[in-house]
Amino acid sequence: MNTSFKINHASPSPIEYIELRVEGGLSRKSLEAATIGLNNTLFSVCIYDQSTLIGLGRVVGDGGTVFHIVDIVVKPSYQGQGLGKVIMKEIMNYLEKNTYPGSYVSLIADDPANRLYEKFGFQYTYPKSHGMYKMY
Repeated sequence: MNTSFKINHASPSPIEYIELRVEGGLSRKSLEAATIGLNNTLFSVCIYDQSTLIGLGRVVGDGGTVFHIVDIVVKPSYQGQGLGKVIMKEIMNYLEKNTYPGSYVSLIADDPANRLYEKFGFQYTYPKSHGMYKMY
């Protein structure tokens, strides 16, 4: 990782969060939803280049039985530098220290990011189970 990049574990501002999601190809969230969601984050990884948010990953859940990895995104102009791997390493370090026997850690993997998650030991749920969603 470039030595001028800085890792921060505080959640970004809702505006930074929304802008990075959209630029990185993820869905837009309302300001209200982003504010509430960020306030309920268990763990956050933000990578900054100076004051610009360039990478993000979060863990949400109940803090005991269920942990869900969300919002893994890197600004397109910074992709290909291993920042997704840096974000996942930070998240995995958090999970190793904060999960319990039987804790369930999940994520939804879009192609081609599924290959990154496989490197961290994540397995496909199919055919035993099917990932499902409903968006409002």
